[in-house]
Amino acid sequence: MKIRYKRPDNKNALSLIEAAKKDMEFTLSMEVSEASGPTIVRNIHECFRKLGDALLIMQGIESEDHVAPIRELMKVKAETARPISLLDNLRRMRININYYGYKPSLDEVKEAISIAKSVFEPLLKAVSEKAHRTRKI
Repeated sequence: MKIRYKRPDNKNALSLIEAAKKDMEFTLSMEVSEASGPTIVRNIHECFRKLGDALLIMQGIESEDHVAPIRELMKVKAETARPISLLDNLRRMRININYYGYKPSLDEVKEAISIAKSVFEPLLKAVSEKAHRTRKI
């Protein structure tokens, strides 16, 4: 895992948070099918990664992989209906889709959507609040 240190950038973090929110809204509006399944799973993972990247950017850290942002999200204290640790499962499924041609089943796609619906909003709120608090300091 490569990490590069740079100046903390709250403006960039806030942009990533807003992009994650908009992308998640769009992704969850997509019709679930075998054809859309890989895109839905990838997009859901990407939205969580953006939130994790926002946390890292607030600290002046630029990650060059998807592991660090997801790990950073797992540290967030947020009340979620399902465990935040499930995000690592999404990360692994995305790797399989992107690099090994894996086609998720409809049940796996629905599970990814379920994770997003139960975990994304509380994490979005927590990360956004942190960004706004940090901005005022």
